[in-house]
Amino acid sequence: MTQDPLETYRKMMLIRECEAQLNEAFAKNLFPGYIHSYLGQEACAVGVCDGLSDTDTIVSNHRGRGHYLAKGMALKPMVAEMFGKATGICGGRGGEMHAADPAIGVLGGNGIVGGGLPIAAGAALSAQMDGKGAVSVAFFGDGASNNGSFGETLNVAAAWKLPLILVCENNLYAEMTPLAQTVGQPDIALRAAGYGLPGEVVDGNDVLAVKEAAGRAIARARAGEGPTLLELKTYRWGGHFEGDPRKYRTREEEAAWKERCPVARYRAVLLDDRGIEEARIAELEAKVAAEVAEAITFALESPLPVAETALSKVFAA
Repeated sequence: MTQDPLETYRKMMLIRECEAQLNEAFAKNLFPGYIHSYLGQEACAVGVCDGLSDTDTIVSNHRGRGHYLAKGMALKPMVAEMFGKATGICGGRGGEMHAADPAIGVLGGNGIVGGGLPIAAGAALSAQMDGKGAVSVAFFGDGASNNGSFGETLNVAAAWKLPLILVCENNLYAEMTPLAQTVGQPDIALRAAGYGLPGEVVDGNDVLAVKEAAGRAIARARAGEGPTLLELKTYRWGGHFEGDPRKYRTREEEAAWKERCPVARYRAVLLDDRGIEEARIAELEAKVAAEVAEAITFALESPLPVAETALSKVFAA
């Protein structure tokens, strides 16, 4: 687990700046296709990935940049991939939803709601058979918790005691559908009991609370005690995608959640509890903002993939 509080803040700011600056690029029509922003959920990715090593794996969803950066994906290749460029981590083939870097345990994003859950279970089974103590993490949203893949994955993971941590980032909306309209019990973590594994509801906007809960789940998985379901209560600041008019929720609700900003909350911890000087924090923030700006410039100036390389990553005849 990261002991340096400024490193935790750096990762949160890296995600925050990356999302904000990519949203600006999208607004200027510089970004290809849609963009699904992770703004507001930074504490979830950083808190969970803090306890993971490169040999541990994660499977992300379509809102995955926060997960990639928290796990350690290099900034420039990741941003270039978002723009579909040849210099991207996947050569521009993955784009916004499907970046991957197996060298650091990022097995990719998934545009299918709930599609990453059984993949993460497979990675957990592989880790269990390997016997070296690695774990697998599945990131998914509240919408995926109502898909069949959710129950199927919990069932087999519990039955086989797989080293799997199931992380539900409950941001209250499945695309444009409020969770309250689709469930009778708002605490998704309570469903874990029906499958015989522990479930825990966590304040997903408190990075320290996420670190602690994830640390317990990871230790349990490494010890061979099986999976854990973590439900991180959080909120996405934007719509399902940039440009979503958000008619399904109020501006008052959004403002209330922004008052609980995970980045601002941890910044206050650094100032008030850790005694870190404002100037030192501001210097870090400026440095991160410049790094992200440089990465976006790199991506914009990078070449598109050429047609002759289209089949270079295909392994079937």
